[in-house]
Amino acid sequence: MADHKNKKQNETVDAGLCGNEKIEEAIAALQQEPTQEMLAHTLTVIRRRMQENGQFIVAVEPPTGDGQIRVQAIKTADGKAWWAAFTSFEEELKGGGSVKSTFLANIDKLFASALTVPEIAGVIINPWNRTIQLDKNLIQIIEGAKR
Repeated sequence: MADHKNKKQNETVDAGLCGNEKIEEAIAALQQEPTQEMLAHTLTVIRRRMQENGQFIVAVEPPTGDGQIRVQAIKTADGKAWWAAFTSFEEELKGGGSVKSTFLANIDKLFASALTVPEIAGVIINPWNRTIQLDKNLIQIIEGAKR
């Protein structure tokens, strides 16, 4: 009986992640066939999830003295900082436990915030596996269609 209750709670908590497998599939297809058409398709899939009030799992830094929670940034080889977001808990775990704290964030709010932070280049979705780097230009393309 307890297992059924826990399963039900998990389904409720993770409802915002349901449908994100479509993003993972689109990214996998883009990795197989890195063309402008596949990129456009992947951005469209992300836009649809955003319009469905979809969520990502976002890695956060422990609060510092000011009590503010900050999205964890990862640095790429070129020295740029990116926010890390995950489509599922399975994707997050592929990092070998390097992420300490997470929360669920609405995709649209995450993107809107990313555009306002000058120190970051954008958002990397699933940095360990089915990865796509959304720079601010790509984020604006995704957001542009919602207006």
